[in-house]
Amino acid sequence: MGTQNLYRKELADLKKYVPGKPVEDVKREYGLDEIIKLASNENPLGPSPKAIEAIREEAANIHIYPDGNAKNLKDELSKKYNLKPENFLLGNGGEEVIKMIAQSLINEGDEAIMASPSFSLYEICVNHMGGKSIKIPLKDNFEHDFEGFVDAITPKTKIIFVCNPNNPTGNIMPKERIDWLLANVPDHVVVMLDEAYYEYAIRNADYPESLDILEKRPNTIILRTLSKVAGLAGIRVGYAISNEEMVGEMTKVKGVFNVNRLAQVAAIAALNDDDHIVKTVDLNYDSLQKIIDFCDARGLGYVPSNANFIFMDTESDSKVVFEKLLQRGLIMRPGFLWGYASWARVSSGNLEETEKFLVGLGQVLDEMK
Repeated sequence: MGTQNLYRKELADLKKYVPGKPVEDVKREYGLDEIIKLASNENPLGPSPKAIEAIREEAANIHIYPDGNAKNLKDELSKKYNLKPENFLLGNGGEEVIKMIAQSLINEGDEAIMASPSFSLYEICVNHMGGKSIKIPLKDNFEHDFEGFVDAITPKTKIIFVCNPNNPTGNIMPKERIDWLLANVPDHVVVMLDEAYYEYAIRNADYPESLDILEKRPNTIILRTLSKVAGLAGIRVGYAISNEEMVGEMTKVKGVFNVNRLAQVAAIAALNDDDHIVKTVDLNYDSLQKIIDFCDARGLGYVPSNANFIFMDTESDSKVVFEKLLQRGLIMRPGFLWGYASWARVSSGNLEETEKFLVGLGQVLDEMK
């Protein structure tokens, strides 16, 4: 039986998202006991202790469906941001929120503008809906080319994605540049500001305050997540902040119970765990400084980061570096995945993990000279 017309036509050319290599796979493949994974931008401090306790207390109730509206979590977000519950769209991680945005906004032939490289799910979700992804290469200094974005706007442009800080490069687009972009984008075009690393980025005084942008420009969507700074990557909670009408329309494509019971109570607890968030961000910058010092000592290039990872130039074939590090039980993300043959994205671990990783990386780079 032929499958010619069985699947949605967009699937023929749709790229798969490639996640970081799981620890379990590396242990099996290389016969290793200790693995240091600095590849997926996870929280080296682990989850918020308050979130763990909330999950324990809620565990006995997992036979009951969650609140499909996640009222208590939305109320908590409302208090945190001084907005209405109707301003929040919750998802099973930020990736589901991006899917819902595409499902709600993109008609066949609509165009979406984004940087390249950036978070690949923008392109995947837009193309899946029959839209066209217009990818504008980063500048030589790794910044978004906002002039290129504006030049690419056509009557078919529906949404502009700005990953800030950008993934995989880690750098921010400062307030001045964001303001310039918004001043040159028609009001009817939706602008999505992906702030998955918001809590890290706000340590930079030049980082824009997107809630002020939303107040002045309703056709704005802000994306944030509890996967990174709160350490909830394993239970998936992300959210969008936007105007009530847009959230209401996007809610129509939401899975009925898309945020599970444990995720909801953990998120509420984590949002109020300021101590864990501060410790996480402090550790992040201490860890990044060790990587920067390593790069400076060896004369290696890197992109200044306000995320929980750094993009660095190994000056060697990143595929080979990746494989040699795996043999040592060390995992990073090789830059060839984004078209940067010698670069690597390295997540910030705890200080011991970061130091061990850098020792191993130094050995690999010395071997390859």
